[in-house]
Amino acid sequence: MIFLTVGTQLGFDRLVKAVDNVALGFLPDTQIFAQISTTNYKPKNFEFVPNLDKHQFDEHFQNASAVISHAGMGTILLAMQNRKPLLVMPRLSRFGEAVNDHQFEIAKELEQTGYLLAAYDEHQLIEKIKLLKTFVPKPRKNSPQLVKNRILTFLSNIQ
Repeated sequence: MIFLTVGTQLGFDRLVKAVDNVALGFLPDTQIFAQISTTNYKPKNFEFVPNLDKHQFDEHFQNASAVISHAGMGTILLAMQNRKPLLVMPRLSRFGEAVNDHQFEIAKELEQTGYLLAAYDEHQLIEKIKLLKTFVPKPRKNSPQLVKNRILTFLSNIQ
């Protein structure tokens, strides 16, 4: 089962519609369940709800073989902690989905380092979903010494 989540604060019609279109032609044998928040687009090819409580969200997340999401840090961190294959499509400012393109930058960096897959538009989604089936995310390593050094460097530069 693929779990599609767009976060709880904003809808993400472009992603929901793209996954709905892909589901019909490329994922006919794959169950998809989605948490779509407030959206104008209602999927036709998979089950969805506007929102889930934390227990329901965690249950769907854990039961999923893979997750598709916006490039929000909450979902990204959860996927990294659980070594869950994750495909993100960043919200973009040019479509009025975000105030800036920070999700694009996050997705690009984390894809380059092997933590997730990213589709930067609807056309890339098909190819990335094909890769999602065999994608194994890079394990997340905590680096407390690195964080400490960065904080010390920052603090030493404050005058």
